[in-house]
Amino acid sequence: MAQSQDGTTELVHVGFGHFLSVDKILALANMSKGTAPIQRLVRDAKKRGMIVDMTTGRKTKTAVITPSGHIVLLAITPEAVAGRVSGKSSRESVADGE
Repeated sequence: MAQSQDGTTELVHVGFGHFLSVDKILALANMSKGTAPIQRLVRDAKKRGMIVDMTTGRKTKTAVITPSGHIVLLAITPEAVAGRVSGKSSRESVADGE
């Protein structure tokens, strides 16, 4: 899913001029609800230097967990990210004739 037929990596726009590789998304966590387990995960990742902040100074709404253990903070909702990723996949399916 992450690489197109020509071998290039697919990117998804995550707001404010930032892009994230689709194959680096392991999980999306909603930060708007203020769940304690996710907040602890983010706090621990900050201590280890494993945070990539793509919020551009705005409120964090999503934490993206990557296979490498990094956490990417985004200012858009998890639903928006999921929609952009699945929208990209459905466009490819139509283009491939499925």
